[in-house]
Amino acid sequence: MAKRKIALFGGTFDPIHLGHTRVAAEAVRHIGAEKVVFIPAKLSPLKGFTPSASDDDRFAMIALAIAGNKSFELSDYELKRPQPSYTLQTVRQFQADYGSRTEIYWLIGADSIEDLPHWYKISELIDECNLTTMYRAGFKPPDFSKFKELWGPQRVEKLQRNVVETSLIDISSTEIRNKLAVGDDITTMLHPAVADYIHEHGLYRTKAKP
Repeated sequence: MAKRKIALFGGTFDPIHLGHTRVAAEAVRHIGAEKVVFIPAKLSPLKGFTPSASDDDRFAMIALAIAGNKSFELSDYELKRPQPSYTLQTVRQFQADYGSRTEIYWLIGADSIEDLPHWYKISELIDECNLTTMYRAGFKPPDFSKFKELWGPQRVEKLQRNVVETSLIDISSTEIRNKLAVGDDITTMLHPAVADYIHEHGLYRTKAKP
């Protein structure tokens, strides 16, 4: 009997935008996963600053962005934990929750690759889940060969195997926050319900963080 496949998508989602939901949907189809669980982080260990929007606001915006999509779910697991959020701990918890008959995939963007050596217990993370790298169409697929001496050929082969191509969507949360801070239009970048929420709650009106 084939194992279930569950994808986990972590990040600050500050705010969640159409690029996030589009690549998540494409990655899930490529993997053949049953669903993707969006997991907003309380604080990223590598970013070193707190998100601009509150935990409650970010959680609410994700809920609005994924409403109606049966293959999308939302978890507040990392928001409830003491900060910062370590991916390995989250993966272990979800693996325990779903059981040994489920394969866990953790989605990352190709822009995160250079930071991987600094991730908490990265070798164990590679061993314990399918760390899946999403890269944009039109760009070269990521090459993990330079990490062979650091992690060993088997881990590098596993990382290379779990690479998926997604659409080229030129949107970033930082750009959205900067536009909102100066009153520029962002309606084409966000789910309409998320855009309405941001305006109704007056989010991101001050200068965005780097």
